[in-house]
Amino acid sequence: MSRALPLLVNFLLVAILCNAFSPENPTDGKVLVLLDDFSIKSSHSLYFQSLQTRGFDLDFKLADDPKIALQRYGQYLYDALILFSPSIDSLGGSLNAAAILDFVDSGHDLILAADASASDLIREIATECGVDFDEDQTAMVIDHTSFAVSDTEGDHTLIAGDNFIQSDVILGKEKIKAPVLFKGIGHSVNPANSLVLKILSASPSAYSANPKSKLSSPPTLTGSAISLVSVVQARNNARILISGSLSMFSNRFFRSGVQKAGSTINHEKSGNEQFVTEISKWVFHERGHLKAVNVRHHKVGEADEPSIYRINDELEYSLEIYEWSGTSWEPYVADDVQVQFYMMSPYILKTLSTDKKGVYYTSFKVPDVYGVFQFKVEYEKLGVTSLSLAKQIPVRPFRHNEYERFITAAFPYYGASFSMMGGFFLFSLVYLYHK
Repeated sequence: MSRALPLLVNFLLVAILCNAFSPENPTDGKVLVLLDDFSIKSSHSLYFQSLQTRGFDLDFKLADDPKIALQRYGQYLYDALILFSPSIDSLGGSLNAAAILDFVDSGHDLILAADASASDLIREIATECGVDFDEDQTAMVIDHTSFAVSDTEGDHTLIAGDNFIQSDVILGKEKIKAPVLFKGIGHSVNPANSLVLKILSASPSAYSANPKSKLSSPPTLTGSAISLVSVVQARNNARILISGSLSMFSNRFFRSGVQKAGSTINHEKSGNEQFVTEISKWVFHERGHLKAVNVRHHKVGEADEPSIYRINDELEYSLEIYEWSGTSWEPYVADDVQVQFYMMSPYILKTLSTDKKGVYYTSFKVPDVYGVFQFKVEYEKLGVTSLSLAKQIPVRPFRHNEYERFITAAFPYYGASFSMMGGFFLFSLVYLYHK
């Protein structure tokens, strides 16, 4: 009995972990928060409270805690990870950069915040995610024209950023009216990398340098090429947020008023709270997460899905697409969803019509080519999870008894045959009876 009890406990634990994530609710549930110091828990409490209010279970640990573990018995214990430990050189337990990247590769989400004290470990993780922080570890983003007016900040490193990405899916439908306060380090992204998006960019007058020393050479990062906040949506639909400022999430910046240099408008409250709340909704799949269900195809006039089509058959194809709103699945409405009828290359490419209730449909004629085809839907759009659907179906030629008895195109040949027989008959009559 004493041996059976631990086995039973382990079995129940594995069962709970296996059921921790439901595809019917894609929003992250349990989140591990790694901190440099527990004081960050109170100095950034408004941000953490907003997550808890939305139903997230936050597990706070020091980044160097030797008992940290992301998985147990081959199952991950958390749905997402927040790294608010920019200066940590070595993570505790079995956690390291490779373990965090494996966590993301398995489809989980990550929020990483750095600052001027960012360690090599944090920089390595960011680089592997497609973001390169300034190599100068003393550099900060400086802007002498788009700084936040302040009585204490005289080096213009407190940026009032308002160069947001234009995407309602990522930042929400409500416009962010006040600038976002940012104090930290900048990074660059590879323009050829379509998986990385700049969410908040610096102004054209910004540059990255050491604010405490004079410039001896031109800075490597300048202007709008500097990204302050970026996101990554991996091919497995895992989402990553990378910010060069930990203070951007702080209570102080949430509550601070802001006035951008050169502007007469003094906002009573910065846009930080709205900005990080909306972007965290996207990162944690409360918005922009799609699912496709009820993929169907059949011949026109029939309801059952056949196991094989014949060339030139008329068929109908349909599917349903829904978007997660944070609480329920709502119909996804778009006019750019396409289906391919594919064999080595697309023979047919059709844009699907929609009833605006989530159902997408079209009809077309099977091409006059037989072989093994696929119905393929490859949908990628800014801010939403990608859909990749494929359904294989063979196409056969006509059987010998399925051709038309008389083919219209062959009428000239029919006429030639009968005219030759008639000519031969007349020739025989003339030859035999008219000597």
